[in-house]
Amino acid sequence: MNLAQKLGYPENTKLLIIHADDAGLSHSENQATIKALQNGSVNSYSIMVPCPWFYEMATFARENTEYDCGIHLTLTCEWENYKFGPVLPVAEVSSLVDSNGYFYKNRKDFKNNAKPSEIKKELTAQIERALQFGIKPTHLDSHMYSVGVTPEIFEIYKELGKTYNLPVFINKDFIETIRLSDEKYDFENTLLANKLLIGYYADFEKGELRKSYENALDNTVSGLNVFLLHPAFDDFEMQGITINHPNFGSEWRQIDFDFFTSKECEAKLKENNIQLITWKEITAIR
Repeated sequence: MNLAQKLGYPENTKLLIIHADDAGLSHSENQATIKALQNGSVNSYSIMVPCPWFYEMATFARENTEYDCGIHLTLTCEWENYKFGPVLPVAEVSSLVDSNGYFYKNRKDFKNNAKPSEIKKELTAQIERALQFGIKPTHLDSHMYSVGVTPEIFEIYKELGKTYNLPVFINKDFIETIRLSDEKYDFENTLLANKLLIGYYADFEKGELRKSYENALDNTVSGLNVFLLHPAFDDFEMQGITINHPNFGSEWRQIDFDFFTSKECEAKLKENNIQLITWKEITAIR
C-alpha cells in the first residue's frame, strides 16, 4: 500500500500539504501565517525557534493545536541587515557562527565551518526550547534546507526525527539543488515527498509568480506533494528585513499570502481533485 491507500484514499490520489515556512521570523510573517491558516488553504507551518518573534508564534501554536506546526530547524541567516544566531551560548557552538556571533549567511560558509557535533547540539536545543514552550510539533523541516548540504549533516536531521518520533520533510530533487557534497545520500526507510512545489525567481521577475502557482496546482502528481510558501505582508518591517533580497523578499511574500488565501486557489484545489492532508495524519499511520 502506498501513502494514499494507508490514509484511506484511492491509490492515485494527489495528496498535498500547503506549508508556510519562516513563522517566528517577524511580526509580519506571523500575522500573515496565522491569517493564511485561519482564512486560506494553508494547512501547515513551521517555526524558527532562534528568531526574535518566536514567542508570539509559539503562543499561537500552543493555543491552536488544530494546525500542523513543525520546527523549522535553523542554521543559516540570509538577510543583509537582520541577524539571528543560535539558541545556545555562542561559546558552546562557535563553529556555527561568524565573527559577530550570528549564523552564516549562506550554506557554503555553514558547510565549511560547522562541526557536526555542534550542529546536533544546537538543533536539539531548538527542538527542546519549542517543547518547553508547550509546542507539540507535528514534523521537522529546515530553513534554507541547510541540513541537506552533506550526507553527514543530513543523517543528523533524520536521526532527530527518529529521536523525537517526528516525520521529517525530505525531497530528493530539493537536495539535488542545494547539496554541496558528491557523497551518496541515504534515502532508505524514509518518507519522501514525491514532489516539491515552490516559486521561482524567474517567474517572480516576469510578474508571473501567481500564475506559476496556478500551473503548479494544475500539474500536481499522484503521491505526496508539498507546496512551500512564505506568507508575509509587504510592509515596512518585511521590506527592512528583506532589503536587497528580492528572492523570497517582501513583495514575493505578499503574493504568497494573497494567492493562498484566494478563492482562485481554493477553486484550483477542487478542479484538480487535490486532497489536502496533514503531517498529523502521516504520523498516525507510520
